[in-house]
Amino acid sequence: MKTEKLQIRCKNNNKILNIDKGTSLFDIFGEFNLKMAYGPVSAKVNNKVVGLNYTAYHPLEVEFLDMSNASANRAYTRTLFFVLCKAVNDLYPNGKVKIDIPVSNGYYCDMFLGNQVTDGDVMRIKKRMTEIIDAHLPLERHECLTSEIVEMFEKQGEMSKVKLLKSIGNMYSVYYDLDGFKDFFYGSMLTNTRNLYLFDIVRYYDGILLRVPSLSDPTRLGELTQQDKMFEVFKEHHRKQALLGVSTVGDLNEAVKAGYCKEIINVSEALQEKTISRIADKIEERGGVKVVLIAGPSSSGKTTFSKRLSIQLLASGIRPIPISLDDYFLDREKTPRDKTGEFDYESLYALNIPLLNEQLKQLFAGEEVELPRYDFHTGMSVKSGKRLKLDSNQVLILEGIHALNPELTAQIPDEQKFKVYASALTTIMLDDHNYIPTTDNRLLRRIIRDAKYRGVSAEQTIHRWASVRAGENKWIFPFQENADEMFNTAMIYELGVIRKQAEPLLENVPETAEEYSEAYRLLKFLKHFRSIEEHDLPLTSLLREFLGGSSFEY
Repeated sequence: MKTEKLQIRCKNNNKILNIDKGTSLFDIFGEFNLKMAYGPVSAKVNNKVVGLNYTAYHPLEVEFLDMSNASANRAYTRTLFFVLCKAVNDLYPNGKVKIDIPVSNGYYCDMFLGNQVTDGDVMRIKKRMTEIIDAHLPLERHECLTSEIVEMFEKQGEMSKVKLLKSIGNMYSVYYDLDGFKDFFYGSMLTNTRNLYLFDIVRYYDGILLRVPSLSDPTRLGELTQQDKMFEVFKEHHRKQALLGVSTVGDLNEAVKAGYCKEIINVSEALQEKTISRIADKIEERGGVKVVLIAGPSSSGKTTFSKRLSIQLLASGIRPIPISLDDYFLDREKTPRDKTGEFDYESLYALNIPLLNEQLKQLFAGEEVELPRYDFHTGMSVKSGKRLKLDSNQVLILEGIHALNPELTAQIPDEQKFKVYASALTTIMLDDHNYIPTTDNRLLRRIIRDAKYRGVSAEQTIHRWASVRAGENKWIFPFQENADEMFNTAMIYELGVIRKQAEPLLENVPETAEEYSEAYRLLKFLKHFRSIEEHDLPLTSLLREFLGGSSFEY
């Protein structure tokens, strides 16, 4: 009997071949004779990211992805999570792993082994992981009735997965089997452990840090940097989540279904306000602070945080005076250019740093200055006519992406500065083995804000996101540990609220667009959350900076 042929177009080399119906993507890759040093890891099929075990039954366009692609990198990392969990299960039959916090260019994992994690434990787990990888074991993907998978995980005692799968309400779900060890992972996976070529695990606080290849250079592990303050913020929010009894999306969905939505919102908002009040108290207690520097990545909620902090400072008898870093831009012709020749407004050196430091010193010496104003239409720095002199009970609020860069305020003594890093550090997890990338939270916020206030489509926002992230990696993240305080702007309930506004925007991204794969991924991700109505959010909620309806002016 003659095998039916399918037309397959490979986007990597623009070649078209006729392939046997029922062929897997892994075998199709071989037919196209492509060369990838660190791939293929996964692929896009008709602009949807899938694993290489995907089988072709219809004509399709395929693009194979290597480790330089963010989606493929996530698939590699998820597979490492799977191998780690199996290794712990093999060595400690009653042990548990919680994939907890993305930190220090790796992933902190809580280990429940029946004892404190020792160097010997780490060595044994690493050795077992290496054995699993070297055994070239296949990852088997199974799709079946959700009720059957739930029953399987109930027997395994994996209740975070049981809660999640029950709360989503899908008729069918997918699980993976690695040499008899079964687990659920959100997103595509590798097809065989032989494709895992680089990893490490090290002791980290009371658990371990799983180290993975760098996205910018897959030949090496991500740089092991100390992020003690960041780590403590994550751990503190886990402690706060314990107050609510909500640590995973399954917990949240159950609480929403049971009618505890308003309570979760109110307690979350109260905890956040308490933290802002505590930061204001620290500024007052320190004494001599002349400027509060607030930095954070895109859509971190810096603006609303600065407004709410200003209210708390006023309550402490300190009068905040906001000034904009945007007004310190250099004239356009003096602005540095990026590698494409475009003006690089993200660069620190697009700002008139000498003028800023000169005026800050004058203000802190009790002198009066005339603030500049940047005319975005003409691209010129002009005099604003606005004069400023600080009283003894006044403090400047300076917000911007470069605020924590020491070079920005190099001439100002440290005792006159109080530095705050604000970011949406998502602490809720899908389940114990599936963390939520903090960047997804910020991207969804930005998609809503751009559409609502800037007339920018989700497709355009997704298109620009890689450039935004590159700027953050260069100008923001290296300086976050310089902060005196870190403030987490993420709310435990927020993705349930965001879902209602984000979904129609993502659904408008056309399937033919390059950005469709990311829009499709985010849509699938949001389906894990029960929708939460926004009418219970207070008018001062940080989320209203993106959702609308805030009592603050922006």
